[in-house]
Amino acid sequence: MNELVSYEPATGAELWRGKPSDVDAAVAAARKAWPLWASRPLGERVEKVRHFANRARGELEKFADLIARETGKPLWEARTEVESVINKVDISVKAYADRTSQRRFEGKPGTRSALRHKPHGVLAVLGPYNFPAHLPNGHIIPALIAGNAVVFKPSEKTPAVGAMLIDLYRKAGISEGVINIVQGGPETGKALSAHEGIDGLLFTGSATTGIALNRQFATRPDKILALEMGGNNPIILWDTRDLHSAAVLVVQSAFLSAGQRCTAGRRLIIKDDMFDQFMPELKRLTDRLVIGDPHGEPPPFMGPVIDNETADGLTESFLALMSHGGRPVRHMTRPIKGRPFISPGIIDVTDMAERPDIELFGPLLQVIRVSDFESAIHEANNTRYGLSASLIGGSTDEYNQFWANSRAGIVNWNQPTNGASSAAPFGGIGLSGNHRPSAYYAADYCAYPVVSTEAENPKAMIGIGLRDETISFSGDAPARTTE
Repeated sequence: MNELVSYEPATGAELWRGKPSDVDAAVAAARKAWPLWASRPLGERVEKVRHFANRARGELEKFADLIARETGKPLWEARTEVESVINKVDISVKAYADRTSQRRFEGKPGTRSALRHKPHGVLAVLGPYNFPAHLPNGHIIPALIAGNAVVFKPSEKTPAVGAMLIDLYRKAGISEGVINIVQGGPETGKALSAHEGIDGLLFTGSATTGIALNRQFATRPDKILALEMGGNNPIILWDTRDLHSAAVLVVQSAFLSAGQRCTAGRRLIIKDDMFDQFMPELKRLTDRLVIGDPHGEPPPFMGPVIDNETADGLTESFLALMSHGGRPVRHMTRPIKGRPFISPGIIDVTDMAERPDIELFGPLLQVIRVSDFESAIHEANNTRYGLSASLIGGSTDEYNQFWANSRAGIVNWNQPTNGASSAAPFGGIGLSGNHRPSAYYAADYCAYPVVSTEAENPKAMIGIGLRDETISFSGDAPARTTE
């Protein structure tokens, strides 16, 4: 790749242009900078990231405008992303104190024992395009607080947001070396992940890339690897009379951010005798959604997906589901020729012989009818992923059964599958992650515990197993000396 170019999805206008970065130089700068950064008092590191939050707050509108233009998400949603970037600092400071606090515990007489945590060194961060500021920042802030240096590669689809994020760190006084950026495509990402100079990799993105990274790091137990991947997330709709609220929760789960959230609801599992009542309500609400330019008036519910290639893949997937037995409830269409706007698609895939267990990353909802609650839970777990799951309706006993048997890291009741709090751990199982939950638990993979037993002065003796100084050994047989 000779040059990297970013275009606005909504308009096609060029937004950013630049050359791929030198990965070796960025890693070398980080390796040089991190020992001094790690030796700084924790309070000083915290003060620096608080300066960053203040800078981001001061440029909130400018940052939100850039995110909206480069991702296509509505401006109101881009503002919430910048607010999450800002709020991440206070949450991470609290999490570091909670998850990696220094502790003293009982030791031998005359000694003291302590638990402290150390940074790994240089951590690489690979960011996604759907939340190009919030999600990588969710790795960067905890890593910096812990004393690591960071080399950050934004998605090649959102380089401008990545560049502004790092610029805010620079303005906050966090120097080049402590936080570095490398721009580029997949080859740049591969060079960074394989670099001998990194001590770990923090990744957010697709399961396909995550599996490749897991395989790559399989022979490197010396390097930390945190994988935050996607989901084929289920929503179970059971006995409820409030069909409108249920439809709102399904729409929020499936179509917010144009379906480009790893926690988006992908599969609606519905009680068979509710199908005819509920689907008209869901379709009616979906038909009302405003799809438009991120800066449009009235503000749209959702904008375009990231690019035409993604839009083409989603419409082809909808057609493929139809050709294999799926029955359209609401057709997926392309309302603006040449631009990656997509109207939400809903398709009943109950009668398909084989349903693909893949993450269709966009506004496409598959519907599956079942007759009993046990079948609903079985269908919800019929995936290699395990990120998020929600039950809408049902009784307390049914929710308890659902919670106990769901294979997911986020299990909700009468709430959407998305919108998880950064003040709680975030992650999943299966192809959704490698048991390294992020958000509040990110502190766990940004530092490692060190246990110490300490004494002011060396004082030791061996009380057993020593021979008398008057006894000598000759060969294998002991002999007592004689005068």
